[in-house]
Amino acid sequence: MGMEMAFAGQTPPLVDDRSANGIFRVSRHAFVEQSVFESEQREIFNKCWLYLGHDSEVAAPGDFLTRSVVGRKIIFTRNKAGKVGAFFNTCPHRGALVCREKQGSANLFRCFYHSWAFDLDGKLINRPGHESYADDANANGEHNLVPVPRLESYRGLYFLNFDRNACDLASYLGNSMEFIDLVMDQSADGMEVIGGTQEYGFKANWKLLAENSADGYHGQPTHATYFDYVMSTNGNLGDNVVKISKPHDLGQGHAVVEYGAPWGRPIAKAVPAWGEEGEREAAALRADLTQRLGAERADRIAYTNRNMVIFPNFVINDIMAITLRTFEPVGPGQMRVNAWALGPKGEAPKARERRLYNFLEFLGPGGFATPDDCEALALCQEGYSNMAEAGWNDISKGLNQERPTIEDEVQMRAFWREWSRRIEGERA
Repeated sequence: MGMEMAFAGQTPPLVDDRSANGIFRVSRHAFVEQSVFESEQREIFNKCWLYLGHDSEVAAPGDFLTRSVVGRKIIFTRNKAGKVGAFFNTCPHRGALVCREKQGSANLFRCFYHSWAFDLDGKLINRPGHESYADDANANGEHNLVPVPRLESYRGLYFLNFDRNACDLASYLGNSMEFIDLVMDQSADGMEVIGGTQEYGFKANWKLLAENSADGYHGQPTHATYFDYVMSTNGNLGDNVVKISKPHDLGQGHAVVEYGAPWGRPIAKAVPAWGEEGEREAAALRADLTQRLGAERADRIAYTNRNMVIFPNFVINDIMAITLRTFEPVGPGQMRVNAWALGPKGEAPKARERRLYNFLEFLGPGGFATPDDCEALALCQEGYSNMAEAGWNDISKGLNQERPTIEDEVQMRAFWREWSRRIEGERA
């Protein structure tokens, strides 16, 4: 049945989900229209839980960092009592940025413009010329920094929500918490962000990176050079690989692919290139995992890889290294990306060295993978100039299969169904 007949007399949807007929397509208008971009701002980014930062980035009282979250400037900080908070980085007086530094430690925040000062809880503590203001000028906190409407955390990951009426974070994360735990359980001492933020941007719609981040189908063709390199340097699957290879629709737009792969994992999977020392260190790490978590869970953590998307724009890649990544739309055809390396606290120096090498080699902006992905997604965006004649992306691979593989597109359909639920209804 043609598209015209299927939706005769109706406006065709942006997501054409006719799964019973083996059809799942997305209109390319979803990637280029300003009206869609504006709907996403209202119905997704103003209402979903969005990743802000990791607990380790504000580890000590007084630590702070400033970050942009879908265009809002945020101060993320820990007060003297150890409580984490987040405030809009806007002076209540004339609106100037209060904190201009990216990261540091402070006892207070002082606005450059008129020197209004605020404590680490966002409360006004000094206002030059205060005698000229009414006694009750700040009675209801009008002159304090404005806190974000909602701030909650799970396993050290802090999220904010601009919708006061949103569900709690745990309900939102839902089934994805099982896979977050597989990352955070890798160290009894907790995990930490290693180094700073990697920032880059490119010309493609943000949803393309949501798709790409858990897309097993593109791995071999797009990153063939990396796989050839790994195998040429004695990478292998090893003798004890847990044979998991499948996608998971986690509900609410979240999805993950879980699989084995030829690279070494610094948590507990050695490859021959690491030598006897690397194998001994990996064996010790496996023994610790087994003692703490049991053999089955230890093997799953050590030997399997995970690429997970938390709807709408947060990615955890637990592969040859761990990266946390967010991507936010700048416009329909451009995005901004932030990424961080994550690893166990107290990790042995050699294991940390391997982790960072792996991260930079594949996941970093100059590694094997990221430039390939940026190029591929930018080419998609360029191709949408032909959407009047070629107007649909096909996302039907593995549809209705009893046992889909990571090269199928279960995870992409999970994202698009949630996107459609939020956007198509609003457009109607």
